Amino acid sequence: MTTPRTVVVISGKGGTGKTSLVAAFAALSGGAVLADCDVDAADLHLVVRPRLGDEHEFSGRQKAVIDPGDCTSCGRCAEVCRFAAVRGAVGDDYSIDPVACEGCELCRRVCPAGAIHMEPMVSGAWMVSETRFGPLVHARLGVAEDNSGKLATLVRNEARRVAQERGLPLVIVDGSPGIGCPVIASLAGADLVLAVTESSVSGCHDLDRVVQVVRRFGLPFAVCVNKADLNQALSDVIATEATAAGAAFVATVDYDPAVTRAQVAGTDVIDYGGRAAAEIEHVWHVVRDMLTAPGQREVLQ
Repeated sequence: MTTPRTVVVISGKGGTGKTSLVAAFAALSGGAVLADCDVDAADLHLVVRPRLGDEHEFSGRQKAVIDPGDCTSCGRCAEVCRFAAVRGAVGDDYSIDPVACEGCELCRRVCPAGAIHMEPMVSGAWMVSETRFGPLVHARLGVAEDNSGKLATLVRNEARRVAQERGLPLVIVDGSPGIGCPVIASLAGADLVLAVTESSVSGCHDLDRVVQVVRRFGLPFAVCVNKADLNQALSDVIATEATAAGAAFVATVDYDPAVTRAQVAGTDVIDYGGRAAAEIEHVWHVVRDMLTAPGQREVLQ
């Protein structure tokens, strides 16, 4: 069985066009597994319009629970809790505020009566849905919940499992913007990382940060400058610096209002058409050729 190749599309900041590029790659791939690892603000489903699959609960952390039958109301748990998650007073019934509890288990360890135990807390849900391009593995993190890095890891691993199970040669990952935990979780095991930026000062600055992260993990990477013609001089600077940093290639896509119109229509830019569609198709061909090992080119065509 051929191991599926993985391309991860990330950006140093939000709004660079990363998800639009992923949706376009999905349309051009001819069959791939999509993984939306931007679990804090997942939106790939808005463009690929999946038929939703069954939801599976995700637990990213635990919470402490006090058994009132065993609790002696000594107050030791309240003394050591640094998050003010223990409610009650000495001599009264004690309970744990599940929102304030960080799951550190210190209260459980110091309880002399053994009245505290830990329970998994549901933080969100993940699912495998079906799109016109292939399966989509995506997730929904609960309001104010954390551990998005763990959920991104789950989505990434499940996408690879689905690819192997169905014999699909490619996994296309829509990563999170920035350089935080979910980004690092998305990058693990990538065959190629495509960093998408824009021709702005903030885009240039944040691209530098994300490239440093990718290089730290020793992953091959490329750069795509979106809306490059809005500031051609800065786009040229970005291309020069990316090449000097070791980018496998630097591609540019000019501004095209058709991309926004495609988003409003709830479809991908390849299906919608426009000048940018042809430029993105060129980027895809370069990405595909890099991902294809010798003798396996026909697999991705």
